[in-house]
Amino acid sequence: MSEHGKTPVTVLGLGAMGTALVEALLAAGHPVTAWNRTASRAEAVAAKGASVASTVEEALAANQIVIACLLDYDSVHEVLDPVASELKGRQLINLTNGTPGQAREMGAWAEELGAEYLDGGIMAVPPMIGTAAAFIFYSGSGTVFGRARTALDTFGGANYLGADPGLAPLHDIALLSGMYGHFIGVIQAYALVGSAGVKAREFAPLLRAWIDAMSGFLERAAEQIDDGDYVTDVVSNIAMQAAAYPNLARAAADQGISAELLIPLQSLMDKRVADGHGAEDLIGVIELLKK
Repeated sequence: MSEHGKTPVTVLGLGAMGTALVEALLAAGHPVTAWNRTASRAEAVAAKGASVASTVEEALAANQIVIACLLDYDSVHEVLDPVASELKGRQLINLTNGTPGQAREMGAWAEELGAEYLDGGIMAVPPMIGTAAAFIFYSGSGTVFGRARTALDTFGGANYLGADPGLAPLHDIALLSGMYGHFIGVIQAYALVGSAGVKAREFAPLLRAWIDAMSGFLERAAEQIDDGDYVTDVVSNIAMQAAAYPNLARAAADQGISAELLIPLQSLMDKRVADGHGAEDLIGVIELLKK
């Protein structure tokens, strides 16, 4: 602890997100030692009170708690592999975007070196860090989460998911998958009406109202999946939807628009129907995603 009772932290990486993390820590009174491969990027946080390490070794030596926020997991290894022996006794918190498998591999690697490991998935863009809108998933060492909690709380809502390091990136990627799926439909909708000269701003209220009306699908689908029941109280079965779905591609073609964002769902729907599940709800296609 610092003389003011605030946990000192080292942050490796001063891209847009790393800088936002440092600024949030400093604003809350945490002593911060920062390092970045391109030293000039440290000038802004130095002006706000961060200590700047000239080497990774110096950054690691400064504090027990070390947060890495770099481009990818390969970058984390590029930075830390040459100084791996210095990680012994450190609490490494990796807030770099990656996959569950990468997180588990890095957790095992850190443990072999004598470090405790916590992985994280940031559900925010840099300007949101330090606000109530940001939240971050953490998984791995519960001990590290507890020791670093006051520092982690400065970034946004801190959600600990369990000892498996892969759980944080799994939840991160799952939420991003839902987001991008939503974006796909929005992009396609705007492309379609735009082909007829309709301004996106004019169409946006209609699209918002329709998506809001359909939002109950999220909870309904969750119930069906957890119960393993895709046939009770179905109001629009997959056989009917599969028969009508080609019209999305046909309409796009008529308007000179590609339907490539939407086409993959057609084959899944058709297969589910062909396998004898035509009376089910659409969410039954999830069974085809399981290997």
